[in-house]
Amino acid sequence: MKILVCEFMDKGAVDSLRDGFAVTYDPKLVDDPKRLLSLIADVDGLIVRNRTQVRGALLESAVQLKVVGRLGVGLDNIDVGACHQRGIAVEPATGANDLSVAEYAVTMMSVLLRNAYSANAAMLAGDWPRGALMGREMSGKRLGLIGYGAIARETAARARAMGMFVCAYDPYLPPDDPAWGETSSVTLEDLSKECDAISLHVPLTDATRHLVNGTFLASMKSGAVVINAARGGVVDEAALADALRDGAIAGAALDVFETEPLTAEAAEKFKGLENLILTPHIAGVTQESNVRVSAMIAAAVRRHLT
Repeated sequence: MKILVCEFMDKGAVDSLRDGFAVTYDPKLVDDPKRLLSLIADVDGLIVRNRTQVRGALLESAVQLKVVGRLGVGLDNIDVGACHQRGIAVEPATGANDLSVAEYAVTMMSVLLRNAYSANAAMLAGDWPRGALMGREMSGKRLGLIGYGAIARETAARARAMGMFVCAYDPYLPPDDPAWGETSSVTLEDLSKECDAISLHVPLTDATRHLVNGTFLASMKSGAVVINAARGGVVDEAALADALRDGAIAGAALDVFETEPLTAEAAEKFKGLENLILTPHIAGVTQESNVRVSAMIAAAVRRHLT
């Protein structure tokens, strides 16, 4: 049986699959869809991250495909319905990178609220901008989580350890669910108005597309910050850029985008915004999480193929 890995994966996990399978490992294939299409016909297991589009022509050509392993949790790049219709299993790495995303979210809150880490250029030029960098503490601030699944709960635990009060909006989690614990359940409207930091933890669906839009941003506290390490499209990027430029909110961190990879054209709206942090979809990717995610997917693909 053949396994094709077309995005980066931990070497140890790749090597583990070579015991029993013919493995092609080529992370550059994600940028060469024509070559990927030419290789997929006799593949039994396909392992991807978030960029490979497992749909349309690729699925039609994958006549022997039995399982798709997703090195992560989001499935927007995989036509899950079409896979299931053809009897192809789809295996995400649920839970394996929760800690990494939670640490990213809390770190970004700290950086944005403290506002102390962008002075290199000024200081190297001989300036001493103490007054301009007098930021705020996390302790005593209110964190609002949109979505309260596993990653949001890990984020809540770390934020509370820093002295924050935590509330969340999640219409799919029953009010009496013990998972709420110390976290208050609030409406989306109250969350937008009351929180000093807002972190997104929802998938991209018709209901969540542009959930954080101009109206939402206008209702936020002027000193609040937004972190999106969930899915691009949940935030209206143009509206966010306007809110940052106008001072309607204090700052934002984006790890995911409506266009990925982020092109120069798509990034134009963000030019000149010093209160914005951009990262290339790496919130869930650390050295440790890559090992966990890769091992989990290698085991899942092996299980399906044997």
